[in-house]
Amino acid sequence: MYLSLTDEQQFLREAAEGALSRIKTVEAARAVLDGEPPLDLWSAVAVDAGWPGLLVGEAADGAGLGAYEAMLVLEACGRVLADARLLGHLPATALLDAAGSDAEVLGALARGERRAALADPALTEHDVAVTAEGGALHGTLRAVVDAVGADVLVVVAQHGDGTPAAYVVEAGADGVRVEAERAYDGTRALAEVVLDGAAGLALAVTPEQVDEARALQRVLLAAESVGAAEGAMTMARDYAVDRHAFGRAIGSYQAIKHKVVEMLRRTEGARSLLVQAGRAWERDRAAFPLAANAACVAAADALDHAAPENIFIHGGVGATWEHDAMLFYRRAETSRRLAGGAEAAAVAVAELLLAGSPAQVEQQTVALR
Repeated sequence: MYLSLTDEQQFLREAAEGALSRIKTVEAARAVLDGEPPLDLWSAVAVDAGWPGLLVGEAADGAGLGAYEAMLVLEACGRVLADARLLGHLPATALLDAAGSDAEVLGALARGERRAALADPALTEHDVAVTAEGGALHGTLRAVVDAVGADVLVVVAQHGDGTPAAYVVEAGADGVRVEAERAYDGTRALAEVVLDGAAGLALAVTPEQVDEARALQRVLLAAESVGAAEGAMTMARDYAVDRHAFGRAIGSYQAIKHKVVEMLRRTEGARSLLVQAGRAWERDRAAFPLAANAACVAAADALDHAAPENIFIHGGVGATWEHDAMLFYRRAETSRRLAGGAEAAAVAVAELLLAGSPAQVEQQTVALR
């Protein structure tokens, strides 16, 4: 299934690619491994491009766009190993917008004057929970995406009956501690978030809207992974055309052709699920979590396949520290474990399918094919 981009979507994608092309993001990813600080793409690109407000309504100075437009931006970022700190910010602002939060607060986030992150136990690798007792939040979360440097945390906690609720917490408030964690992919900003009686402002959101925010982070991660898989595939293809062995370009050998084609097949298969998730966001919001989690699984598999195959096609040089192929491998290994991990997304797909009636399961399965 393919989606013909609108003029606005085409412009957004081209603008994102153009903005990122002016910054040496791959070189910056390597520099982090050599001890340099991460590239601040939030200030360099995201704010000027209006990306922080993609999912915020126009009444609060946002762009009022949808999930698919956000996916186009994240895909462009993934292609060049850029991390503009949108994986944490966009789901948090989407949840705040759904809750009808104060326009002034949303406006500052949409304009990029402040940055938000979603701190949700379901989006971590650990079996933990955040509890809310009289508006005071308690819990410790690991590997929270983009919490480092965030001004606002949107924290998902559990009520006594197990239903999820969302709270807004100032990152610098009493009872809040955010400590950076080292990641295998140096471009990632992961953190341990400790809540020890932190004061939280409850958001007027439903459990379904909380689930949507979780699924949104996963589908944005999927879009970024599809972009990275395409970046690895392009690197492998270009090398296969330029590198000659026994008088021929190695790309002319069937074994190499098959590898590149399989990279393409997996990448395009995952991209088709991004399209389905984008359509669900616009037309059938109840179907969005299923499509988003399915896309997360497929995209993780596509990048997991493309990154090592890129190294293989480059031969011995591809496995060296000096070559950029290993940067895509680091991105693959880290991305698969973010937002709760691809395995958690697969479990969510199974649970959502099994929760429906046989007719609904058949309809949703057909839509995902």
